[in-house]
Amino acid sequence: MNPSTRQPGDQPDVGEQQPGLDGPPLARTSLDRASHRRRDEDWLDEAWKTGLVLIVDIAKGGRALVRYASSDEPALVLVGADAAPEGQRLFLGVDPDGVPIFAVDAPLPEVDGAEAHTLRDIGDRLGPRDAGILTTAAALGNWHASHRYSPRSGQPTTVLEAGWSRSDTQGTQMWPRTDPAMIVLVHDGVAGPEGACLLGHNVAWPAQSGVRRFSCLAGYVEPGESAEAAVVREVREEVGVRLRSLKYEGSQSWPFPGSLMLGFTAEADKDQDIVVDPEEIDEARWFTRREVAQMIAGDHTDPESGLKLSLPMRSSIAFYLVERWLSHT
Repeated sequence: MNPSTRQPGDQPDVGEQQPGLDGPPLARTSLDRASHRRRDEDWLDEAWKTGLVLIVDIAKGGRALVRYASSDEPALVLVGADAAPEGQRLFLGVDPDGVPIFAVDAPLPEVDGAEAHTLRDIGDRLGPRDAGILTTAAALGNWHASHRYSPRSGQPTTVLEAGWSRSDTQGTQMWPRTDPAMIVLVHDGVAGPEGACLLGHNVAWPAQSGVRRFSCLAGYVEPGESAEAAVVREVREEVGVRLRSLKYEGSQSWPFPGSLMLGFTAEADKDQDIVVDPEEIDEARWFTRREVAQMIAGDHTDPESGLKLSLPMRSSIAFYLVERWLSHT
């Protein structure tokens, strides 16, 4: 269906906005963005009266309030317009029940039975509707927070199109942008528990509570470069390893503050020497499937340092790539 003709409440086309359930956690959404409504002020005014509002605190990492039906079923706390704080209204879209959804960037109120969390904390456990709402609100809110002045004229900017554009005093418009970044799980192509993947520890990650985190290799796509070329370049720069093949696995937004993570897996010869870039990576090593499974279980200790080794949070595409590789035995 052409987005310009879809009506609020229509289900998104399969593959258009609702990836398969086995996709990256923050790629899941059942939210219809209804972009054709962003300039319809009359419709937006009526939608605000009947819609629901997510309060998101961008200054504190994009926190939002969450309630739990059980320990594994978090749901966003959405309020009616009468309970929403003052602030710029950002129209996020329409949910599968036809309810308009807005966001307002403001400090979080005290709500009985609710806790404040970010996407990092709970993104993987939210349902498709709430994952889409919070990911979009965080990404859009971060963009607004960094574009209060025009990068061209230096003039203050104001919000247009229900939060999807800003304009300076000269009428020059700007729209939200995301920075493309690649992330890759390098592995040796060997099946079974002794098959191995290459993970690195970033120099900016301190050990916390006796835990040292390892993750996939990642970096920004440079101007004039394809995502595939960025994968080859970044792996070579960060760990000195040459790849023999690579495969695209999926993407997801990572609004910290505004990246689009393009996920890949790649094969490489495990016998190559690892030469790390000390400005980016202070350690990189091969881990077997057996060791990775222990890391996920919280039961893998480095015999040399005595630190427990871990992976990134489950809401990250890095964890998704590692878990996907782990299951392909």
